[in-house]
Amino acid sequence: MSHNHQKKIAVINDFCGFGRCSISVSLPIISAMKIQCCPLPTSVFSNHTGYESYYRTDYTEHMNAYMDEWEKLDLHFNGILTGYLASPEQIDIVKYFIERFKRNGTVTVVDPVMGDDGRLYPAYSPLLAERMRSLVAYADILTPNLTEACILTDTEYREDMREEELFTICKRLSKLGPKRIVISGLECDGDLENYVYEAGKEPRLVREHKVGPCRAGTGDVFSSMIAADAVNGKSLVEAVTHASAFIAKVLRRTVELDIPKADGICFEEFLSEIE
Repeated sequence: MSHNHQKKIAVINDFCGFGRCSISVSLPIISAMKIQCCPLPTSVFSNHTGYESYYRTDYTEHMNAYMDEWEKLDLHFNGILTGYLASPEQIDIVKYFIERFKRNGTVTVVDPVMGDDGRLYPAYSPLLAERMRSLVAYADILTPNLTEACILTDTEYREDMREEELFTICKRLSKLGPKRIVISGLECDGDLENYVYEAGKEPRLVREHKVGPCRAGTGDVFSSMIAADAVNGKSLVEAVTHASAFIAKVLRRTVELDIPKADGICFEEFLSEIE
């Protein structure tokens, strides 16, 4: 009996019981896009770390045995999506997962979650950031924000990067391995822009109006839609346009409902509208 009659994406990320981010975002988004989402948790959180307190269980020691069972089932994945990784050991496990499960036609999307606003996240060490470069080499599509793109290329961070500078950063990232790159969440005159780079093609900027503050989990919605659209055969520009428009619509509704910033974006309001 084959378990591979339906498209599947393996999502390697942490799971949060409350606060819309990581697997709890990817699972409904990818499912709504008619792809089976298969989560491999790296940690389990009661709620994400943006709240005053939380409970966490590290899942590192269980990850290899977990994927062994998937191999026994002979699961084939059309996509692999990676998110926040908390240790060099987890990065090595994810590389091993890709080596075991990536086949011809499998799209690997790496979201190198490391920092924002020009700084690494408090729990993220420079050593861990250096190790992330080795995972980037496995990516078909890379979706860093500007901070992460600068860290990965040893580029001095500035908010007001010109398109020529973004192109240079993407060329450097491309030398690490990925040939399709999206630098996400660039703020410009009240709008959010995503810089889309594909080797051998003219770069594109995809812009949507920004509503309200940046919120937890928005990047997870973005990377999940990029991965699902790539598996469903859409071009990278089409995928970025789709994700950007969806997020802009959800942000407007999130502000209307006065959702607390840490609670993320209320994508559930429009989940049935994703195609």
